[in-house]
Amino acid sequence: MQGMARVKTGQEAKARMDAYEAVFTALAHPARRRILLTLNFNGGSMTAGEIADVFEHAWPTTTRHIQVLESAGLLHHDQQGRNRVYHIDRRRFELVRDWLAWFSKDPH
Repeated sequence: MQGMARVKTGQEAKARMDAYEAVFTALAHPARRRILLTLNFNGGSMTAGEIADVFEHAWPTTTRHIQVLESAGLLHHDQQGRNRVYHIDRRRFELVRDWLAWFSKDPH
């Protein structure tokens, strides 16, 4: 039974590392950070069209950035008629906060 606990802990650690990788990769691109800032300062929700109107990118480029943010868990969407409304998932940012907290601790 103890071996199973170790496997589960190892799987959880890998899942957490994969989540860190996805989040930090998504945040690495300035356009994606700008999408998040735009959403945040517009109440946390916007339609795909409203997001696209803010950027000079081609629609497929904006869509690709939104998909990266969504696959990292930083955004989720609701379908409202023909529109997708994107929302910031603030809980996912806890990963960033937790990771940065390591640097506020004295390692000794």
